[in-house]
Amino acid sequence: MHRRSALLLLAMLVSGCAHLTGQRSETVLPVSRAWVDGRQVEYVTTDISDATMASALGVNYVPRLRHAIGAPQSLLERVYKFSGNEQISIFQSAPLPIGALNADNAYSPLWRLVLVTWRAPHTARVLTSEEELLAAEDAGQVRLDLTDIVVNCPVTKAVGGEGLSGVR
Repeated sequence: MHRRSALLLLAMLVSGCAHLTGQRSETVLPVSRAWVDGRQVEYVTTDISDATMASALGVNYVPRLRHAIGAPQSLLERVYKFSGNEQISIFQSAPLPIGALNADNAYSPLWRLVLVTWRAPHTARVLTSEEELLAAEDAGQVRLDLTDIVVNCPVTKAVGGEGLSGVR
């Protein structure tokens, strides 16, 4: 019980630091959306292991993220990005529920980028889950290209639903 009390006190102190100084700071980050199992979530991108993409997105270039590839029991999930921007990305998982009560042990905010290309662009349609995407691959409709690009994109909110504390 002592450890739990100490952690609770630490959380209260950290969350209240801005109020103690009389100043409140707010950071606004660009939000993107992705599909996860047929539902949309919102996420922010803060870091990426590819210099060109980091520059284009205006995020931190972090080449060290690439070291997560191939690590034992990798923390990487896959993010499926459509090469022609036909639709929003697809994530393998998301916290459920979003926040401190997350019960999805597979979720990680570190994503290994997989480029998705429609083999016949005129047949493109919206895919809303990894299962639909893999079925489209099995049917020969899309090509999946696994890259060595790692992105840090924490999920912050379910579209129209719950979010992290303080997320508006």
